Amino acid sequence: MSALLTRIKRFAHSPQGRSAAASVRRAAADPRRRTQVQRLLTKLRGHRR
Repeated sequence: MSALLTRIKRFAHSPQGRSAAASVRRAAADPRRRTQVQRLLTKLRGHRR
């Protein structure tokens, strides 16, 4: 498990990882995308409230 976390950390600090993080931040700032993600999470959780 430790090796997996090390690989994830290494990717996050790489130029590709930084680019991926920036694109995720841009998508998260878009209200339409945020609504889509909320709907998806609600579906995956099984509509529990």
